[in-house]
Amino acid sequence: MTTPPLRELLDDALGGHRLTEEEAVLLMKTHDRGVFLVAAAADAARERAVGDRVTYVRNQNINVTNLCVNACGFCGFSRKPGDADAFCHDEAAVRAKARAAVSRSVTEVCTVSGLHPDFNAQSYVDIISWIRDEAPAVHIHASNPMEVAYAAKKSGLSTREVLERMAAAGLSTLCGTAAEVLADPVRRVICPGKIDTATWVRIIREAHDLGIRSTATIMYGHCESVEDRARHLGILREIQDDTGGFTEFVPLSFVHQNTPLYRAGLARPGATGREDILMVAASRLFLDNVRNIQASWVKLGPKMAQMMLLSGANDLGGTMFEESISRSAGALNTDYLDPSDMRRMAEDLGRRLMQRTTTYDLLPG
Repeated sequence: MTTPPLRELLDDALGGHRLTEEEAVLLMKTHDRGVFLVAAAADAARERAVGDRVTYVRNQNINVTNLCVNACGFCGFSRKPGDADAFCHDEAAVRAKARAAVSRSVTEVCTVSGLHPDFNAQSYVDIISWIRDEAPAVHIHASNPMEVAYAAKKSGLSTREVLERMAAAGLSTLCGTAAEVLADPVRRVICPGKIDTATWVRIIREAHDLGIRSTATIMYGHCESVEDRARHLGILREIQDDTGGFTEFVPLSFVHQNTPLYRAGLARPGATGREDILMVAASRLFLDNVRNIQASWVKLGPKMAQMMLLSGANDLGGTMFEESISRSAGALNTDYLDPSDMRRMAEDLGRRLMQRTTTYDLLPG
């Protein structure tokens, strides 16, 4: 079977044809003016899905610790015991950060940290409970499949039991991070200490089965192939077909500057602008069952994130208030993006900025 020309393929996709992974590869390999054709088609698909609104969530990150038993090659955040800049916030500090989040009128607290050598399932449950105590009305978007697997192993529990305990403590939705690229040969290079693809998929499916929705992510632009990206999208679409549990898809462009992977010569210096546009656009066209595609201003910067809004994205993510992980890898200006700046980005494109909840219910104002 031959692949149709680009314009025909895009027309077919907008007409209801479900793209194959091979066709997604073709889109992501597009060059020259074809890039704008793909972006325009994705923008049309975005308009059909969500109209002219651009959304954001008012949130705060709490990175509890940078101590981590892993040493992922793409991470500039993790530290080992004894490192001068290692930290682990105690209960009082976590509670204070949760109270600060309430004072900032956030609707979401997001917490993902290193895999502390002394943490177990109760550690994660306690952190969620402290936040819930101090911010009872705030949505807790926390942990990820790697942390769930780690907690389960340290406590002799099943991953499902850990998820149940987290939910009972106040977990609202699960972070879909630790996915990186869902291709085990790539994972063995960039994050050999992390769970494999099958385990990530199983834990996400368990969460969805328990009614715990999650985000979905990809971290691209290092040593993966375009085919790996397409397979990753295929895995996510299969999960969403079965569970409907993904609230959004977030492409995360690799920030390379301070990472061991790049310094060892094992990764490219991040994705190009062309790749960023096509990653978002192909995701919009391929993930026909995921309504929301986020442009990460933390990874891309505000100007490039605005371009993603012309390429299939409809969401700008969160205000953040506190961000450590991307900054440690070399990203700049990651701590806070004011909604007034987001409004300027949206209105400059003729769109409306609207505040949302974590699960994309629209808020007044």
